[in-house]
Amino acid sequence: MNTNTKLEGGAMHYVDEGEGDIILFVHGTPTWSFLYRDFIKNMSKNYRAIAIDHIGFGLSEKPVHFEGRPQDHAKNLSAFIQKLDLKNITLVVHDFGGPIGLAAGMDQPERIKQVVLFNTWLWETQSNEAIQKADKIIQSFLGRFLYLRYNFSPRVLLKKGFADKTKLSKEIHRQYIKPFPDKNSRLGLYRIAQSLAGSSEWYSDQWEKLQVLQDKPWLIIWGIKDEFFTPEFLDKWTERLPGAAKAVYQCGHFVQEECTGEAIAAMRKFLNGTK
Repeated sequence: MNTNTKLEGGAMHYVDEGEGDIILFVHGTPTWSFLYRDFIKNMSKNYRAIAIDHIGFGLSEKPVHFEGRPQDHAKNLSAFIQKLDLKNITLVVHDFGGPIGLAAGMDQPERIKQVVLFNTWLWETQSNEAIQKADKIIQSFLGRFLYLRYNFSPRVLLKKGFADKTKLSKEIHRQYIKPFPDKNSRLGLYRIAQSLAGSSEWYSDQWEKLQVLQDKPWLIIWGIKDEFFTPEFLDKWTERLPGAAKAVYQCGHFVQEECTGEAIAAMRKFLNGTK
């Protein structure tokens, strides 16, 4: 079922399939709920699978004046969880969906049962040289032009996130480009990109708060050939979450696309409580 709910930030589209314990899928950029289509099809046989589109992404409203920082998206997601009165949630996060989803979960930890973590982060970005270098480009006239005029994020950066480019067919790639047909519809992409470095202090605050979720069961599913989130990112998560289960694959940033079957199997094993 595809539906919408009105939140302070705008109308949020989400997919809601199946019955039972809740799995809440949270995407990053430049993706949308489409990223989890195979997971929803599989998991909805035994669970209630819900996948949102952040405001400004996918089929959700794209209001021009929405600030679109991760902290704004986290506020919307928290309100969404409360509005639907979701409980006993398996929270699944990826990319920017990490800080967004985890912040919303930390806002109401009693609703979170466990966490599945795909390639993401939750710590300050000011000291990361690669991020600072990228931020200079993003903040420049060229960066704004590329994001808003050329649709650079889904056209180019998404493809760069694949270690095996054959896993991104032209048909699938079109599905990621299609939700952003013009300049105004791409503002969400640009604003969240500006927040990669711009919200560094907020990420740091969330990292400090993570203890409220830290003792819950965690599964880390990681693409080790990710050019964006390198193995050092995985090391940092492993150090912070020593008890987490891990599934590491020889693929890029979008594990959901490159190692779909393997990741689904790892999730099912985790959900069944088996080691």
